[in-house]
Amino acid sequence: MIRILFFLAVVFALGLGFAWLADRPGEMLITFNGYQYQVTLMVAAVAVVAVVAAVMIFWWLIKSLWNSPYTISRYFRVRRRDRGYQALSTGMIAAGAGDGALARKKTKEAAKLIRSDQEPLIHLLEAQASLLEGDHEGAREKFESMLDDPEMRLLGLRGLYLEAERLGDRNAARHYAGRAAVMAPQLAWAAESTLEELTGRGDWDGALKLVEAQKSTRQIERDAANRRRAVLLTAKAQALIDSDPNAARTAALEANKLQPDFAPAAVVAASLLLKQNDVRKGSKILETAWRAEPHPEIAGLYTHARPGDAVLDRLNRAKKLQEMKKNHAESSLTVARAALDAQDFATARREAEAAIRMDRREGAYLLLADIEEAETGDQGKVRQLLSKAVRAPRDPAWVADGVISERWAPVSPVTGKLDAFEWRAPMERLGQLIDSHEDLPEAVVPAISAPVVSVKEKPADVIDHPAVSAGKTTAAAGAVAESDEDRVTPVTAAAFAAVPADSEAVDPAEELARLPDDPGVDPDEEAEKSPRRFRLF
Repeated sequence: MIRILFFLAVVFALGLGFAWLADRPGEMLITFNGYQYQVTLMVAAVAVVAVVAAVMIFWWLIKSLWNSPYTISRYFRVRRRDRGYQALSTGMIAAGAGDGALARKKTKEAAKLIRSDQEPLIHLLEAQASLLEGDHEGAREKFESMLDDPEMRLLGLRGLYLEAERLGDRNAARHYAGRAAVMAPQLAWAAESTLEELTGRGDWDGALKLVEAQKSTRQIERDAANRRRAVLLTAKAQALIDSDPNAARTAALEANKLQPDFAPAAVVAASLLLKQNDVRKGSKILETAWRAEPHPEIAGLYTHARPGDAVLDRLNRAKKLQEMKKNHAESSLTVARAALDAQDFATARREAEAAIRMDRREGAYLLLADIEEAETGDQGKVRQLLSKAVRAPRDPAWVADGVISERWAPVSPVTGKLDAFEWRAPMERLGQLIDSHEDLPEAVVPAISAPVVSVKEKPADVIDHPAVSAGKTTAAAGAVAESDEDRVTPVTAAAFAAVPADSEAVDPAEELARLPDDPGVDPDEEAEKSPRRFRLF
């Protein structure tokens, strides 16, 4: 556009010049070689312009003839290069589509038309073709040759990393990833693998530096970086808690500052503060984490913050936690445990039953069984509660990649992934109960197979649940959901007598022998009579 405007401006200037000369007539006299030439000023101007134009055209012709060999060779070189890039493009598309034969063909064609030192993509296409053909050794050699070229070094390291991962050689993979991370910290694959290596060998300071580099290069978001720093600092504090308590305290407090709702960081920081008799600050950290998400480790550490406290003082601290997080199962269980220690069985039973209504789980039934045994010693009710505990969902635990741990760990023991553990209820027991209970421990199988039945209280002692009305007095009938107002009671003879006559015949005397104060029938004998399958609902 600028060139067009410049050309128009030049033409406009020439036009103005000739118009100006035309309005001002004059003559020009030229004497040359004894002759005099007299012309008008306009003719002289036109002649000068024509001579200049002729000289320029003549010079262009001479220059074109002189440069014609180079121009012709460049034309054929550009044409050859275009054909090479077309072959390279087709080969890359074929490699992406998985067509190894076409990729190899286009690799050879591109190598003939383009010099490999001028276009590094030829090396990549050749390596991809080798991988598609199954020639992994050739591909590795090509990737290794890329390490000598600064422009291709990262690509070669990436290829060697993927090959090491394919072979399962994690040490080699992390070695290549570490070299790439030193050269380019912004590479996600290199940084993640290097981070796993550093955390695997416990180099928490090196891992923290790498996370800081990821944050500075904006490879990860600020919140994600703070979360990783909190996890790494918590792990560092756990590692230094015995050798260097001061450094461990500094790391734990920084982790808690980054993630106040992160339970492991809060527990480590508070435990270190409590060891140094800073009860006020340690309790404040635990209270903040408890308000975010109640956790049994937080409750246990908070109630035992002062070792010299009496059991009633610990019960009061547990009630204080309950006030901070009302209508939560963990709050009720905390008060129930403290009340059991204080021999306040009424409070313990009330809070345990409230926890069951809010969140039916194994630990709540076990706690209720402990309360029952400590208060009444009724072994029949204790066995009934234990059987319910076996059937109930498991308590929350730290779970990562199928591994269940009682304590939090910074990395997964299976994959080495950072911050893999999460606090949730494991689901493994559900699948075991659906399939069979043959793999359960011998002490648990009788509890599952025992025909203990629990129902809701009815004024007329009539059982109206479908599993019981059908005459099936299996453990599935004990899984009836209890409402807030109902309490579980043993089945009476009158209740069994109310079963409709068209259902399976059940001898009341035989059922009376199965009340909670009776150990129950032999599991093997019961299994021979009628094999059972456990149902979800």
